[in-house]
Amino acid sequence: MKTIENKFFQGERPLFAEKDLHIKNVEIGLGESALKEASNIKATGCTFGGKYPFWHNTNSVIENSLFTPGGRAAIWYCSDIRMINTRVDAPKMFREIDGLSLEKVELTDAQECLWWCKNIKLNHVKITNGDYIFKDSKNIQIEDLTLQGNYGFQYARNIEIRNSNLASKDAFWNTENVTVYDSVIDGEYLGWHSKNLRLVNCVISGTQPLCYAKGLVMENCTMEENADLAFEYSTLKAEINSPVTSVKNPSEGEILAHNIGDVIFDENCKNPGGCKIKVESEVNV
Repeated sequence: MKTIENKFFQGERPLFAEKDLHIKNVEIGLGESALKEASNIKATGCTFGGKYPFWHNTNSVIENSLFTPGGRAAIWYCSDIRMINTRVDAPKMFREIDGLSLEKVELTDAQECLWWCKNIKLNHVKITNGDYIFKDSKNIQIEDLTLQGNYGFQYARNIEIRNSNLASKDAFWNTENVTVYDSVIDGEYLGWHSKNLRLVNCVISGTQPLCYAKGLVMENCTMEENADLAFEYSTLKAEINSPVTSVKNPSEGEILAHNIGDVIFDENCKNPGGCKIKVESEVNV
C-alpha cells in the first residue's frame, strides 16, 4: 500500500481513482471529489474540508479524522466503509451506502444523514441536529446511540437498537421490523404507522405515542406521565410496568399496565371490544 503523509490537497479530484493508498495527516482543502472513484483507501489523522471527498468509493477506512462543515455530502454511493474515532461537523453525510460501520463517531450537524443506506452497524455513536436520520435505510444494528434530531428512522426497516437514548419527535414512522432494547425514547408521536415495532425494557415519553401501529409489542416498558392518548387505532400486545396516563381507541390486542388514568372509547372507536385492557390490581385478584 502506498503512503502519502503530511500533504495538503485542494481543487478538483486531486486523488481521483487512487487504489491501495494510505493517507496520513493529510488535509483536503477547498475543492470537490478528492478521492472520488478510489478504492482500498485508509485515512488516518486527516482533515476533510472540501465537498464530496468520498464518492463512488469502495473498501475504505477513516480513523482519527475530522470532516469540517465544508466537507459536506462527503460519503455517497459507496460500499464497505468503516469510520472509527472521527468527528463529523458536516451535514448530509452517508447516502446510498451498502456496508457502513461507525465506531466512536460523533456527528454534530447530522441533517439528512444516512439516507437510502443498508447493512449498517453503529457502536458508541453520538448524533446531534439529526433531523430525518436513517430515512429509508435498512438492515441496521445499533449499540449505544445518543440521538438528538426529529423524524428519526422514517420508512426504515429491519433494525435492532440496544442501550440507546433517542430524543426524536415522530421517530419510527412507517418503519417495519424494528426492535429496541433497554433504551430511552423521548419524543411526541412515536411509531405512528409502524409495522412490527417491538420495545423491550424501554422508557417512553411524549404525547400520543404508538398510534396507527400494526403488530406493536411492548415488553416490560415504562411510560412517562406525558405519554398520554396512547395506542389510537393500533393493534398491539403491551406489558407496561408503570401507570399509563391515558389510552384512546386501541383497535385490537391486549394491554396490561399498573394502572391507567383514562381509558377512552368514544364514538370514533373502529373496533369496540377488540382490545382487552387490564390493570395490575385486576390481574392479582
